[in-house]
Amino acid sequence: MPTPANRTPLRVARGTYSNLNSSVADIQEGEICYATDQDKLYVKEGSALVSTQASLPATNAVTDAAQTFTAAQRATITTLTPGTTVTPDFSASNNFSLTLGQNTTIANPTNLVAGQSGSIFLVQDGTGSRTAAWGSYWDFVGGTAPTLSTAAGAVDRIDYIVRSATSIHTVFTALYS
Repeated sequence: MPTPANRTPLRVARGTYSNLNSSVADIQEGEICYATDQDKLYVKEGSALVSTQASLPATNAVTDAAQTFTAAQRATITTLTPGTTVTPDFSASNNFSLTLGQNTTIANPTNLVAGQSGSIFLVQDGTGSRTAAWGSYWDFVGGTAPTLSTAAGAVDRIDYIVRSATSIHTVFTALYS
């Protein structure tokens, strides 16, 4: 695409909001203004400075306020790649599924953040009788890792919540139909 022949250099008025607003008559239509005391950009439209800062509708989710959701919220179930050692990446999802194709160690996950919770579905392949060992961060009730269901196609579930960077509290439920 060719460069336009008619170009205007960009000018930015700068100062406190009150100074910019008091001299708004001296600012050209469409000129960008930076209010140093508010760390905001404004544009002159007509006889006023209009903020260019986006405002989110009240219906948008935000990270810094308590909210009540009025519709269902869903999380993706991320498929883990089977192997002799599987290391979940907790930044990828909250919920995971792993089909056991061999005896497997579920290693300590990467990217743990206290408060994250979710589930891991453990599915026996067509052979069944696969076992799982667990990394040191996985804390089970009574201090003992569970014994998985052994039937081919059996589905067990680990529910977890990350307590700290080195502790994941878990609950095991066996043999879902």
